[in-house]
Amino acid sequence: MAWSLVCPASRGIGFQLTRHLLRTTKIPVIATARKDVTGVKKSILEDLPDVDPKRLEVLEVDVTNESTIIRAAEDAKTMFPPSSHHLHLAFCIPGVLYPEKSLSQLSHENLTHTFAINTIGPLLLAKHFTTFLPKKATGLPTAEECEEFGIPPQAVWLNMSARVGSTSDNGLGGWYSYRASKAGVNSISKNLDLWLRGRSAGKAMAMAYHPGTVKTGLSKEFWGGVKEEKLFSPEFAVEKMVGVVRSVGLEGRGKCWDWEGEEILP
Repeated sequence: MAWSLVCPASRGIGFQLTRHLLRTTKIPVIATARKDVTGVKKSILEDLPDVDPKRLEVLEVDVTNESTIIRAAEDAKTMFPPSSHHLHLAFCIPGVLYPEKSLSQLSHENLTHTFAINTIGPLLLAKHFTTFLPKKATGLPTAEECEEFGIPPQAVWLNMSARVGSTSDNGLGGWYSYRASKAGVNSISKNLDLWLRGRSAGKAMAMAYHPGTVKTGLSKEFWGGVKEEKLFSPEFAVEKMVGVVRSVGLEGRGKCWDWEGEEILP
C-alpha cells in the first residue's frame, strides 16, 4: 500500500499541499508540524467533509532537531510497515529566507539557521525517510491503480529548491545564504537520485522543484515587486507542483524543475 509525506504542513504551501493530496489522491498522508499537531490536523481537515480523517496523521517534526525526525520515522514504520507499504510521494519543503543584499548583512546566526532548515533539514529527512521508498523488488500499484489512486507510476521524492539556487541563472547577485542553501538542495537531490537508481531502479526517483513566487510568509516582503500574474496563491502553486510531479517521469529524475515543467539548469 502506498502512502505520502509532507514536511512541513502547518501553513503555506505544505498546508495546502496536504489538503490537495487528501482531495485528489486516495492514499494516506503523513504531515508534520513543529508544534500543536492536533490543531494542525483539525485545520487541514476543515471543510473537507468527504475526506476520511483516518487518512491523515500529523507528526511532530522540527527539521533542525534530528531526534524529532527519528521519532517520526519510527511512528511511520509502525503505521506503515515496510513489508506491506511503501512511501510513494514525499514532499520535503522546509524553507527560510534572509534576503541579504550585501556581504555586510551576513551573520553567522542567520547563515547557520538558513542551512539548517533549507539544506541540512532535507538531508536528514532523506536519511530517515528514504528507506520507506520502494526497492527494486517492491511491488508497485498497476498503471490502472495509479490512475485510480491519483499518483504517478513511480515513487517521487521532491525537495523544494528555488530558481535562485541555479548558479548559471544568477545574474543579479545578493541573497547569499538562500542562493547557496538552495544550490545545496539541488546537489542533494542529484545525489539522492543516483542512490535511488541503484537501490530502486525505475521504481523511485528524486527531483528538486521551484514553485515560483507564492503568497506565503517566506516571500511576503517581495510581493510588491512581482507581477500579479506571477504571484501565485498556495492553492495554485500546489496544483502546479503535483502536476509536474505526475508528468516529468523518470526522464526528469535528478533534475530541478519549475512550475511550468521546464528544467532549471544548475
